[in-house]
Amino acid sequence: MPDVRLLLGNEAIARGAWEAGCRVIASYPGTPSTEITEACARYHDLDTEWSVNEKVAMEIAAGASIGGARTLTCMKHVGLNVAADPLFTLAYTGVNAGLVIVVADDPGVHSSQNEQDSRYYARSAHLPMLVPADASECLSFTKLAFDLSEQYDTPVIIGTCTRVAHARSLVELGERAEHPSREWARNPSKYVMLPGPARARHIAVERRENSLRAAAETADWAYTAEYNDKSVGVICAGTAYQYVKEAMPSASVFKLNMVYPLPDEAIRGFAAHVGQLLIAEELEPFIEDAVKALGINCSGKDRTGKQGELSVNKVRAAFESFVSPPSGSVPDTQDAPEPPARPPAMCAGCPHRAVFYSLARRKYTVSGDIGCYTLGMLPPHGAMDACLCMGASIGMAFGLNKARGAGFARNTVAVIGDSTFMHSGMTALLDAVYNRASLTLLILDNRITGMTGHQHNPASGFDIHNNPAPSVDLGAICSALGVTRVRSLDPFELTELDDALKEETAFDGVSVIIARRPCALLSKKRCPPVTIEDCRKCGTCMRLGCPALSKGEDGSVSVDPTQCVGCGLCSRVCPFHAIYDKNPAASPEGESAAAAKGETRV
Repeated sequence: MPDVRLLLGNEAIARGAWEAGCRVIASYPGTPSTEITEACARYHDLDTEWSVNEKVAMEIAAGASIGGARTLTCMKHVGLNVAADPLFTLAYTGVNAGLVIVVADDPGVHSSQNEQDSRYYARSAHLPMLVPADASECLSFTKLAFDLSEQYDTPVIIGTCTRVAHARSLVELGERAEHPSREWARNPSKYVMLPGPARARHIAVERRENSLRAAAETADWAYTAEYNDKSVGVICAGTAYQYVKEAMPSASVFKLNMVYPLPDEAIRGFAAHVGQLLIAEELEPFIEDAVKALGINCSGKDRTGKQGELSVNKVRAAFESFVSPPSGSVPDTQDAPEPPARPPAMCAGCPHRAVFYSLARRKYTVSGDIGCYTLGMLPPHGAMDACLCMGASIGMAFGLNKARGAGFARNTVAVIGDSTFMHSGMTALLDAVYNRASLTLLILDNRITGMTGHQHNPASGFDIHNNPAPSVDLGAICSALGVTRVRSLDPFELTELDDALKEETAFDGVSVIIARRPCALLSKKRCPPVTIEDCRKCGTCMRLGCPALSKGEDGSVSVDPTQCVGCGLCSRVCPFHAIYDKNPAASPEGESAAAAKGETRV
């Protein structure tokens, strides 16, 4: 009997890598791609790591491939921006053993800062890109990608999105195919991209692309043409295929498995056999523009738009005039009531809450970064004024001060997390020191990469397998970069935090405050909730934005014991001492020690 499992798309990619004989995985966590690497870590014959950023992960993958091992690297769409530098030259060098790059887009902006369409990277770098439509294809396309990588001497991109990465479907598992290390031989003209060798390799890239395009015309892995009612035909790929099949079951469908390079002649043949040609794709008109460039009349983005995710209902509505009336009773979800709003919020006991409470009270201009702490922008704090990408807070604060002058610098701080600082903040801090900036940086050290689900990093003291690992000293790094004023504190000590902010923002130079307290979700140990007596209805504690606190109709505040973790921060801000904390907040050192003993959730 075949072994069939219900897997996430991300889990299926990990399984496909294992079955394909992959040996090395290097990634940086980023939703919706994170679970791929976490699943890979469960296979003991895979060398799996969390790298400090996507660029380093791509470079490790390149080295492992050149060294002869099949290799996988995974990231979200904005992570590919970070890895783009090695990616474009890696397209020139090619590979030795197979190298697969998984990039997960986020249409609808569920957990990202933009809706970037990664298909353009494939076209710009002249790399093949496969797009699976479900978990079963995630597994089979991953195995295919390794074979294509070695056959055509190229990295291969697998493009997914939130709905494929985080949806489950049935997957038939296979056995691992061992691929011994390929022989390593010195070949500078292939792997050292000086101008002379690069010119020759550019020619090789064009030849490879032409070979792939020719193969795609007849290869059964490149596309599938499904002819039904030929009055309308739809070209689609990935998750859009699932929507089209449900919304337009009678239509003819041309399903692309590889979205770059495209099989031009096969597309022409399909278009010639159908009446109206439609294109269903999320985000940009990548396929539509290519089809129109072939001189083929088609319609797509004028109906579906460029923003957000598609869905069965959106496809049905966009192509309404071509959709046959559904048979039987179909529930009408168009007029279904919207679910209640659930705005994102910092968790009860989050160490970042104290920091943004203090920043909001002092009315600083705050240059923020990517992480849980980005939620400091939301009410009731409203204490973040700019946020661009991983590691950008320091450079943006420096730029703000350049534009606004020295006086403005005394009211500006940059905020960054521990993992993000190591990802791409260190170089910006070095630049600020070198160019004599006047800048205060807050490093929010919660001992984990929190927003993506508690992945370890070089400061947490553990590796991806939860084994002890060297823990870097963030303060020592800042000092080594030339910062002369570095102090660490517990952000729950509000008086100390306020004093530090006042002193460091007044300093004419670069200073760093490390606010060190572990993520509230790291420890499984739960303290009894606080109690509130004789509330004076002043509302001070509500300015913390803690989800465990709520205000009644009469203005009095109550605590939800099912949410309160007993951190005691509310008792520290209450001016009338009406909130009692029977378990004073544990020290950061104590919490870190508990985490080191295994009381962690990963």
